[in-house]
Amino acid sequence: MNTLNRYLTIYAALWKNSVTRELGFKTNFLLWIGVEILWFALQLVFIGVLYQHTDTIGSWGKWQVVMLIGASHFIQQIFQALFLVNMTNLSELIRTGKFDFFLLLPVNTRFVVSFRQVDLGSFVNATTALGVIAYAAHQMQFTPALMHIAGFLALCVVGIAVHYSLMFLLATVSFWTVRAQGIVWAYYNLFQIARLPDEAFRGVFKAVFTFALPMLLVVNVPVRLLTDKLADPWSIVQLLIMGVVCALVSDWWWTKSLKRYTSASS
Repeated sequence: MNTLNRYLTIYAALWKNSVTRELGFKTNFLLWIGVEILWFALQLVFIGVLYQHTDTIGSWGKWQVVMLIGASHFIQQIFQALFLVNMTNLSELIRTGKFDFFLLLPVNTRFVVSFRQVDLGSFVNATTALGVIAYAAHQMQFTPALMHIAGFLALCVVGIAVHYSLMFLLATVSFWTVRAQGIVWAYYNLFQIARLPDEAFRGVFKAVFTFALPMLLVVNVPVRLLTDKLADPWSIVQLLIMGVVCALVSDWWWTKSLKRYTSASS
């Protein structure tokens, strides 16, 4: 408990630092919120146009897909708020040798590398996504049970953990290549696939984005649970297994990659 309290105190200090930084650049803070909301709105408009020409995509109706996009945006924004900046900055820390200072800190290095900055604007955008999910449910005249809501949020946490583990694994490639921002941003751009119903994919593409890069599991499974579209619990088990596997592989690769670091002085 003492260790947990210590890390919570450290994390609270990191939050305070992030708030101070954001307040120093208020215009930039508000501008990026506006940009993200506009991008989200354009995706919803695209779905509206798409469903003028079809009634369903597989078994997914219009408002179910809107809910899917809302859930994808929610997971993406929470991930972006907590981790994205830190993942993209790891390469620069290694290149400049500033990573030395993190190794010297009397805390877990992975913890401080992963959580040192928080993007507060993304929390605002995540709230917008929840509003879209609620509106889509209203349009479907559907009220999810409390159990389904709790399960949805829990699976969203698992999905965020999967994204974090995979992107952290890719970011640690910097220990080998010095620069890895391109790899990290390429993975981030693949988030867009999660906005599509899994039934839109077939064959090798569905296999890749279910098991190798589990984009479809991360969002489709929580939404299927929320809307009671799960035929069986196997999809949930798959997502949980992928979460554990990704975490273990990411931690193993991090330990291996640290041995490659030569520091700024060598």
